[in-house]
Amino acid sequence: MKNYLIVDAHTHLWERQAGTVDGCPVFSVGGGKSNFGGEIRQMMPPDMDDNRCTVERLLGNMDYGGVSGCVVTQEYMDGNQDDYLLSCKEKYGKRMKICSLYEEKSGWKTEGFDGVKICACKLADKNLLHHEEVFRETERKGMFISVDLADGDIQVEQMQELISRYPHLRIAIGHFGMVTTEGWQRQIALACNPNVYIESGGLTWLFNDEGYPYPAAVDAILEAADICGMEKLMWGSDYPRTMVALTYEMSVRFIRESNRLTEQEKRAFLGENAIRFYHFGQLEKPQHIANML
Repeated sequence: MKNYLIVDAHTHLWERQAGTVDGCPVFSVGGGKSNFGGEIRQMMPPDMDDNRCTVERLLGNMDYGGVSGCVVTQEYMDGNQDDYLLSCKEKYGKRMKICSLYEEKSGWKTEGFDGVKICACKLADKNLLHHEEVFRETERKGMFISVDLADGDIQVEQMQELISRYPHLRIAIGHFGMVTTEGWQRQIALACNPNVYIESGGLTWLFNDEGYPYPAAVDAILEAADICGMEKLMWGSDYPRTMVALTYEMSVRFIRESNRLTEQEKRAFLGENAIRFYHFGQLEKPQHIANML
């Protein structure tokens, strides 16, 4: 195994799932399954039978996959997990950065958090200029924003305007710009701005139909690098939802074993860029433990 320092730029944790999708409730029903707005979906691997996505489980997967640090983002479908994430950071803060959840009606928290997550694609008011206050406040406090934009380029011009207004604010564009939708390259091009980066959480979900080792996903990484530079791209797993189709270790391995990326590109994409963007301190590479195979 190569001696990379790896950081996962897109993970989720919850103690109890109690969210919404399109105004309908999302809640666990056992066996890793959730009622997703009236449909039963396998939300996490079935052996996570208590439907708790705990920090200890994530760290166990990270250790096995050789991942040193992680960024915990949030999603409306899981419900607000601010309190749980604060307790996780208190225990394991050196290895993680955490985001509070931006909610239109109830505001958002900053105390104790490293960043704020904006699910821009799911806002009731999708005009990002109407949410300028959160951008102003996070820049003032030296935090970062993690944002999932609407498919394609619908919100790109608004995002560019906010980037121009707050040039010192670190912004991570999530889900690799929703790479399988038309116009995704315009989201990637936002990273041509100095303080904007792209994270690939959900990349294996978006290319799920082709399966491991995701050659089209590697194509997309190389195309994005041509647009904004490999130094602006960061690996993310979208744990635990993507783990219904592959193991956490495999979500790292398809990058690590690719013969189309140079060793320098792998080091940058898998960890160096994220360490720089998220301001991680000293990280240690987990000890490699041989498995029974």
